[in-house]
Amino acid sequence: MPTSRRTFLTQLSTLGATATLGSLGAAGTLLSSPAKATTGWPTRPIRLVVPYPAGGSSDIIARLISRQLGEALGQPIVVDNRPGANGNIGAAMVAQAGTDNHTLLLCDIGALAISPSVYTKLTFDPGKDLKGVSMLAYSPHLLVVHPSVQVSNLKELVDLSKRTQLNFAVTAIGSAPHLAGVAVAQATGAKWQYVPYKGGAQAVADTVGGTAQVLMNGMLATLPQVQAGKLKVIAVSKKTRMPLVGQVPTIAEQGVPGFESGTWQGVMAPAGMPDALVARISSELIRIIRLPDVRAQLAGQGAEVVTMTPPETNKFFSAETGRHPARLIRAPGLGKFLHLFDRA
Repeated sequence: MPTSRRTFLTQLSTLGATATLGSLGAAGTLLSSPAKATTGWPTRPIRLVVPYPAGGSSDIIARLISRQLGEALGQPIVVDNRPGANGNIGAAMVAQAGTDNHTLLLCDIGALAISPSVYTKLTFDPGKDLKGVSMLAYSPHLLVVHPSVQVSNLKELVDLSKRTQLNFAVTAIGSAPHLAGVAVAQATGAKWQYVPYKGGAQAVADTVGGTAQVLMNGMLATLPQVQAGKLKVIAVSKKTRMPLVGQVPTIAEQGVPGFESGTWQGVMAPAGMPDALVARISSELIRIIRLPDVRAQLAGQGAEVVTMTPPETNKFFSAETGRHPARLIRAPGLGKFLHLFDRA
């Protein structure tokens, strides 16, 4: 299953990283003087590629930070949505930007790390063609249903899935929410009919509309529809219950011990971008994401601030890459999509 919050922190400890949730520790010292090495840059607007449709978790964060990042760097930040292939189309654009130095990627870092394991014809190598800038936020997944689905807990949902067809909206093939949904199905025996979309926003919209009945998605992009009464929460993927959704039991409490999953938003740059520029961008991102009003907005939608230096981001990304290939290939709910992986 996708990396859990607990596993993430364990990995960082093993790697000797100093990243924290909500604070940075040593990064203030580490990145204290990057501006001195970047005089004269940027010279034009910076394109921030979000490889998913507007309205998803990455897009929400991009638009939350773009104005202040632009003010800090002295040029506008242009958010450019380029959805498709679980983020690989937009990621490829950034990877191929070379030494452009004015193109960045804001994406689900976990999904990007998983891509080489499931997409056999990528036009880029994420580990070689991109470099880490910073992690920004963690958002646990919500398992939700359309209000017309007459269930109130995970067991009832699993039982219903065995009696009638339930369309499970897949935010993107091979994405973290997709893997989480497959993991729940494997553990409980649920029988979903997986329906793939090009991003979380479209998957949420179709579940709200009733075309799909079940959805697993990041809390950041899903909570507003829950609060509006348009989606019903069945379970949360975090270790502990969350007051924002009325203390709904966790997936772990409902028969899948130890289950945790979530989405990790972060920023990557082309491998050719000088380290001094990466350090300056990282320093500003960390400062902005830790501002009280920004943190409060994220917390109000169920996301936690994550701060991480470029070396730490690279180490975490490397640890994630290639972690799941054998299990992914075998997993029911993924095998039927393998022919699509060859298209990326």
